[in-house]
Amino acid sequence: MSSPNFRFKHFTVWHDRCAMKVGTDGVLLGAWCPLPIAKNQSSRANHPHRVLDIGTGSGLIALMLAQRFSSTSLIANTPSPIAHIDAIDIDANAVAQAQDNFALSPWRESLHAHYSTLQDWQAEEYDLIVSNPPYFQASLKNPNLQRTTARHTDSLSYEELIAHAARLLNDRGVLALILPIEAESEIRIVAERNELYPSYITHIHSKPNKPAKRLLIAFTHQKSSEETATRTFYIESESAPRSQEYQDLTRDFYL
Repeated sequence: MSSPNFRFKHFTVWHDRCAMKVGTDGVLLGAWCPLPIAKNQSSRANHPHRVLDIGTGSGLIALMLAQRFSSTSLIANTPSPIAHIDAIDIDANAVAQAQDNFALSPWRESLHAHYSTLQDWQAEEYDLIVSNPPYFQASLKNPNLQRTTARHTDSLSYEELIAHAARLLNDRGVLALILPIEAESEIRIVAERNELYPSYITHIHSKPNKPAKRLLIAFTHQKSSEETATRTFYIESESAPRSQEYQDLTRDFYL
């Protein structure tokens, strides 16, 4: 039987009431997602002040972002939040669990979980939007309705995800996603229709000599004159279950 929670260095995520448990996809996105473009051209990036996590589940990614983007002194335990993070989900049990996880964290004042669809969500524009969205489009569905809703695109298609994210993203904001590698062509076409353009692309391989399985991709409204380079990332190495680059990316989170 799986554990009802997962402990990180500075927070614990309870996930026993959520369809999707803490997993590598969420950890990768939370640790990887880039910062918004700086308004001050002397600096390359800004800490975001407004963040939206679409399909938050247990609240894992929102918690990771709160840790990354706050000026909290974890040793002194003196929170000083700089970001307002909204986390939405259509699963009432997941929202309740995210609210509990947020309340137990050092960033409780920054984190806000809401029961809402993305289609119905109305808010001020965001500096950063993240999502580990449902992405199975034609696979056999699980008889567990909660898990099916979390995993399949029936409730949130790529077209809807991109269109509403574009609506909610400010001019210099970033939309960061993790998706199956097979979705890259489709998501880029849909994004361009909504005037969003790739700024970072990473292909995730489980290990060397294995094909890529996941895509980490970030979009902005700013169109570059140069083709966006694609980086390759390995979760495992030939000799260890966690590659050095995976350890480096996640060292601030894993125990």
